[in-house]
Amino acid sequence: MKMDKDSITIVTGGAAGIGAAICRRLMDDGLRVLIIDCKKPEIADSRLEFVRADLADRMETAETAREIVERRRVSGIVHNAGVIRPAPVEDSSLDDLDYLTELHLASMSTLVKAALPAMKSAKFGRIVGISSRGALGLSMRTNYAATKAGMMGMLRTWALELGPFGITANCIAPGPIETRMFHEIVPEGSERKKALAASIPVRRVGAPEDVANAVSFFISADASFVTGQTLYVCGGSSVGSVVI
Repeated sequence: MKMDKDSITIVTGGAAGIGAAICRRLMDDGLRVLIIDCKKPEIADSRLEFVRADLADRMETAETAREIVERRRVSGIVHNAGVIRPAPVEDSSLDDLDYLTELHLASMSTLVKAALPAMKSAKFGRIVGISSRGALGLSMRTNYAATKAGMMGMLRTWALELGPFGITANCIAPGPIETRMFHEIVPEGSERKKALAASIPVRRVGAPEDVANAVSFFISADASFVTGQTLYVCGGSSVGSVVI
């Protein structure tokens, strides 16, 4: 089966940064995109819809998912929404762990379960989670790494369960990518950024488009024989150790 061009692909956290780059690339691929975000997107297009929602709010996420699938057939979900909340282990809080679990894992599960009936009926579906190279371990990322690693496990499990229905589930784990959130930790033009780039095998920090290119493949009909995989879009940083 091929993707129905009249269906939509949901991109969470698509208002800016990596999410916006993903939306632009998918629209360039001819897809219709629906952004779920708590802020208005920085991009506009006739093929783009926007639904405002806080995906860390379980009830709001469930209501949003219900409303979307009632009026649109969802053929793809890209769960990109996320935050870091860095802290050393002794200062990491269970409240932050709860928040990141809701945002990174529970909301993805809610959206996928809402879309599954239509995907199964169409014998086609694409689920892509945006995890992180930090899932392998990164200083100051106890709660973030735990939930991003959990995303990989969820998607591998869904790959096994949903493969017979023509639905694939894959994960992308970006390394350092230049976004507003990245620059909150590593200032633009700083010596820290230069040192970070020098530590990456390809000798540069990534761009949002690097991640969008990988999403484009996983979402496409051409990726029908690829499922349960994690692709590190990291310039080789997953091979060694990078500290940011």
